Amino acid sequence: MMADETNIEAEGVVADVAAAAPEGGEREGGRGRGRGRGGNDRGGERGGRGRRDDRRGRGGDEEGGEELIEKLVHINRVSKTVKGGKRFGFAALVVVGDGKGRVGFGHGKAREVPEAITKATASAKKKMVRVPLKDGRTLHHDGKGRFGAGKVNVRSAPAGTGIIAGGPMRAVFESLGVADVVTKSVGTSNPYNMIRATFDALTDQTSPKSVAQRRGKKVADLLGRGGATAAEAEAAADAITE
Repeated sequence: MMADETNIEAEGVVADVAAAAPEGGEREGGRGRGRGRGGNDRGGERGGRGRRDDRRGRGGDEEGGEELIEKLVHINRVSKTVKGGKRFGFAALVVVGDGKGRVGFGHGKAREVPEAITKATASAKKKMVRVPLKDGRTLHHDGKGRFGAGKVNVRSAPAGTGIIAGGPMRAVFESLGVADVVTKSVGTSNPYNMIRATFDALTDQTSPKSVAQRRGKKVADLLGRGGATAAEAEAAADAITE
């Protein structure tokens, strides 16, 4: 017991000296930083995680406290070969959306699964994009997306169709807030490439309002070119919210 108390007191004194040392001395500053990070790896990691989580919490409050839909798409165990063996970790792929037309994806790696999911979620929130939806339930038009060996086709669907998609693509549309869509994935089944191909198709989506604004026309003029009467075109234009 006496030896343990002596060691604890000695470590406390060294920590106090390192904290009080001026930054001008490179050797003393290096020792202080080294002991703070490497002296207790577990404690250092916990302290760093706590600070990062606090910053994320403040960012969520500033955004207005909106509720986001978070879906874990894939977890993969990865390894890094180092001197003396292999160091294992985990990689997570997460999709985040607000269910109202905004969605994003991100991936993160860490030694533990919860930390990897936290990193992926934070990355997804930073990269959220807005996708125009028709009546708040489906896409405005068909589209195609491609990334690497992944190819996807997305099509708008009438009410009651549901989400005809599988795997990672379903997570994207559920987080986006789409209720009716028909999709087809051709090529690779790699979830990373499928997600990126799906986002490639979604970012190409345009709404009648954006097209009319770009061309300097009214929405009713564009909708009336399909054979609809002026009254029907006006009604359809008024029904479009985005």
